[in-house]
Amino acid sequence: MEETCRCEGEQERLRRVGEIIDQFRLLPGALIPVLHEIQDLYGYLPEEALQIVSRELEMSMAEIYGVATFYSFFSLEPKGEHVIRVCMGTACYIKGAQGVLDRLSQELNVPVQGTTADGKFTLDATRCLGACGLAPVMTIGEKVHGRLTPNEIPKILKPLRTPVETR
Repeated sequence: MEETCRCEGEQERLRRVGEIIDQFRLLPGALIPVLHEIQDLYGYLPEEALQIVSRELEMSMAEIYGVATFYSFFSLEPKGEHVIRVCMGTACYIKGAQGVLDRLSQELNVPVQGTTADGKFTLDATRCLGACGLAPVMTIGEKVHGRLTPNEIPKILKPLRTPVETR
């Protein structure tokens, strides 16, 4: 039964991919908004969806992969529930971002640009996040954490690791 539900859910998402393509098909440069919407739908860009894009927009897979790999926003791999981005721009790097990144990798037991085995966290090193005055900086989802030290990492991660109890 669970397999049937998962399959039906996937068919629904693939149907939605077709709708997304139809929504942008006639726009010049339709590929980027289509990829954005697909990534919003899946959390990444799955190959099966990209094959549909290729067929429907009459573009080669090479061209689609070229765009998807050029822009850092796009991901060809599933991301974790919590995406952690550590700024490695000049100001952050000088103020200790590498130590923060190393501590996160150690605490999560995951390499940089990797996702934890349980799918809970993805750890990314990124370029400037635009908050140089708070260096070193990281984001977890939309939340910004600034003036970090490696020793603060366990405290920041703790509430994200602990399941919320329902009442």
